Amino acid sequence: MGPEVPFPGWGRCGGTSRCDQAPAPGRKHPVRRGVDASMSTLLHAAPGPAPATATGQRTADVVVIGAGQAGLSAAHHLQRRGFRSALETGSSAPEARARTFVVLDGEEGPGGAWRHRWDSLRMATVNGIHDLPGMEQPPPDPHEPSNTALPRYFAAYEERFALPVLRPVRVESVESVDSDPHGPLRVRTDRGSWLTRAVVNATGTWGRPYWPYYPGRETFLGEQLHTADYVSAEALRGRHVVVVGGGISAVQLLDEISQVTSTTWVTRREPVWRDGPFGPEEGRRAVALVEERVRAGLPPRSVVSVTGLPWTPALRAAAERGALDRRPMFERVEPDGVRWADGTFQRADVILWATGFRAQLDHLAPLRLRGRGGGIVMDGTRPAAEARVHLIGYGPSSSTVGANRAGRDAVREVEALLAAR
Repeated sequence: MGPEVPFPGWGRCGGTSRCDQAPAPGRKHPVRRGVDASMSTLLHAAPGPAPATATGQRTADVVVIGAGQAGLSAAHHLQRRGFRSALETGSSAPEARARTFVVLDGEEGPGGAWRHRWDSLRMATVNGIHDLPGMEQPPPDPHEPSNTALPRYFAAYEERFALPVLRPVRVESVESVDSDPHGPLRVRTDRGSWLTRAVVNATGTWGRPYWPYYPGRETFLGEQLHTADYVSAEALRGRHVVVVGGGISAVQLLDEISQVTSTTWVTRREPVWRDGPFGPEEGRRAVALVEERVRAGLPPRSVVSVTGLPWTPALRAAAERGALDRRPMFERVEPDGVRWADGTFQRADVILWATGFRAQLDHLAPLRLRGRGGGIVMDGTRPAAEARVHLIGYGPSSSTVGANRAGRDAVREVEALLAAR
């Protein structure tokens, strides 16, 4: 295999490195589509493939991984700063060396994780969705499921700005091409490889549901679900459901399930409820607490873990029904229920693990970003030890408004990085 010179100004780089790190196993969840499948292929206006190197690898100055809120925000800011689609065919004109970018998305169509939300999560009950930069959401129908309304909005956004989104593409690994810490990165996918100067990772968490282990879990004869698998309360009617978890999704699902069947709610810690307004200053303090953890290299905690659970009319009604009478975490799972350390037993037909998600970063393992604390030491939106990679939608930028800001901040730093080379 001959040498490659993927970008002007870079030296020779070999093309023989290999990574055997496989992505984390994931479940394929049913998709409730509200968007025409024709939106799910190449860039809407892309006339052809990106320029390829002599070895057949395509090139882009910046590769964005993921087309959810954070990824589309980054794509928007790249475009605003003059980056062009890497999916357009090259030419001999001077503008052919304009800076380029591409967005690789693993979904079948627009919408990110919103495509997989349960049908009963309506626009009236979603938790604080902010507009994508440069395009307001149309006034939502409060009764429309979020898994159709928001994918439709994302699709319209991609089309309006003609963003170079390539899908479905599963990113398998990101690795350095050679030993130069400032050299190119190779993004390996199930549809070929890309050579790039910078990666903006916006893969979110939905593809990596967290299933905590408790002794005996594998012996349970009933049904075990994760939030990622949940479809509707009606499917659980007539069965006793143990709901595990203390986040917003847990209490939202507990509320609706408890209206059609009996439930038990268990959490590791006593829930903290928030009564009263939650303004910008409170939001900034919450984000600062999450940011403090990631700066120390600890795994990020959700923003809601420091904001507390909001009292809503629906949750107050659930409390009055007794659905929010919380019990501490059980000690073990048995074939027909769960048992606490004091011997108390609760029969169960279903265990719903509303235990959250973890950052979907396994494809970055070859870069060895994680430290001893299990997290990644962050400096703003990038790992402190890796200037070529930015993580948005990670830690303090996991909220939708945080993702928008992180997309802007990451692009500003990427532009400075490329200009310095």
